[in-house]
Amino acid sequence: MTYIDQHEVQLLQKFINMLNEESENGAIVVVEGKRDVNALISVGFKGNIVTLNNFRGMNRLVDSLWEKSKIILMLDMDRKGKYLTHKILMLLQYKGNNINIFYKKTLAMITKGKIRHIEDLTIYNKYITGFNKFDL
Repeated sequence: MTYIDQHEVQLLQKFINMLNEESENGAIVVVEGKRDVNALISVGFKGNIVTLNNFRGMNRLVDSLWEKSKIILMLDMDRKGKYLTHKILMLLQYKGNNINIFYKKTLAMITKGKIRHIEDLTIYNKYITGFNKFDL
């Protein structure tokens, strides 16, 4: 049983609002796969998302993103996600892009480490959509 308190849900709602605002201002969010996209949408994200799975190779992803004004990396916090974050960060910074991992770190802080995979955000969707029970 995972305990989720109301304050955590409120912080997550603010987090999603900030992400939506960034997207409205031209930022693009990068995640690993389709389940990550679905999880972000389930908690209210309405912005532009790119998945690594849509590209055959990291260089194609990097080439497709090099003109974007701001890129927010929201890759998983497991070993693979950390490796991919580091690799993409290095490649895009080399090309001079504005890369942001603030949101990834903030999500870990808000969820107190409960979310290691972006797809796990779905545990919050019923709380964000208006249920008042805060104990799973």
